[in-house]
Amino acid sequence: MAGELDHNNRDGIIGEHTRSCYSLGHFISRLRSLEISAAAACLLVIGLCCLLLSVISLYSSSISPWFLPPPPGSFSPATPPNPEDTKMQQQREISEDPELIKVLNRAKMTTTAVGEGRLPPSEMVILTTINRAWAEPGSLLDLFLESFWNGDGTKELLRHLVIVSLDHKAHQYCQAVHPHCYALTTPGVNFTGNAATSKSEEYMRVVWLRTEFYTSVLNLGIDFLFTDADIVWLRNPFPHLHEQVDFQAACDYYSGDDSDLRHIINTGFIFVRSNDRTRRFYKFWYDSRDRFPGVKEQDVLNSIKFEPFLNDIGLQIKLLDTDHFGGICQPIKDLKVGCTMHAICCIGLESKIQALTVILQDWKRFSSAPAESRLNLSTSFAWKPHRTGCWYVYARYL
Repeated sequence: MAGELDHNNRDGIIGEHTRSCYSLGHFISRLRSLEISAAAACLLVIGLCCLLLSVISLYSSSISPWFLPPPPGSFSPATPPNPEDTKMQQQREISEDPELIKVLNRAKMTTTAVGEGRLPPSEMVILTTINRAWAEPGSLLDLFLESFWNGDGTKELLRHLVIVSLDHKAHQYCQAVHPHCYALTTPGVNFTGNAATSKSEEYMRVVWLRTEFYTSVLNLGIDFLFTDADIVWLRNPFPHLHEQVDFQAACDYYSGDDSDLRHIINTGFIFVRSNDRTRRFYKFWYDSRDRFPGVKEQDVLNSIKFEPFLNDIGLQIKLLDTDHFGGICQPIKDLKVGCTMHAICCIGLESKIQALTVILQDWKRFSSAPAESRLNLSTSFAWKPHRTGCWYVYARYL
């Protein structure tokens, strides 16, 4: 019925148009009979035609005569954007950021150059993130960089370290102390607090922003080793990483089986190869945050690591032993083989700084000692309970 009415309406408009044209022609003939000048007649005719076409276009619209519909395929403000499309667009924007590409190209290296032939050849970078609280004189970033300068085979790795700053102050400090800095910010987020203790909604947005950023790096075809800045590097860790593994991470406590996913994965030290499996895994990980609202990315990972999807895509996960990659929860036992020490199991920024300062001092003492005396020194370190915020603190039995 509606179509029939529209058809009749169009017929009426066309008929009216025909009659109007006939009347217009008759009117022009009358003008000629009155011998009005040709120029004046043309102007009058043009004006009448414009008026007639405007009326016809308004009445031929199927909606309000005062609103013309948008062209087919155009975005209507009444239609909310697809959140998945928005996330994909954000990842594309980060991946296509010329500044990021420039920084990564300056810093990237080949894995064969640092892995003593154990790792398959590929391009990779070392990444860490900082905020304002961690990027001040005498704070964690200074200790982190100092460890590279004093570690065994780590100084040259500074050329491949990209520091990702999460706020403007941190970025300014990074540019003052390191050549490869990238500012990762998002509208409405200005996280400047203590990342070790914050449980705020803003903190959650930042940790998930980092996960999204790592996905963008993988999309560029670059492997990465991510290290928290509350870690001191004692020696080059790459020769001690697993070969041909997609995703490998440190753990708080290690039982001896590097394939046992019952270990608590610690995302503060991870090595990820860029391939289709890891890209799909990171997307799955990032999307899983919607199922665990208010939960940080590490806890979400430990919740999804047994899900069938990871087996379906063939993702290989290995854990790193604490003999080489220790933390204050379970420290390295021998400085002759230890690579990194992580200030986990410490509550508060000052506790982390205190613990890592002592660790770095003892490492300097060990590494500067004559080779024949290092055997005794390496066994003279121990851990004891401490009351300042760490479960254990590094100390020497004198």
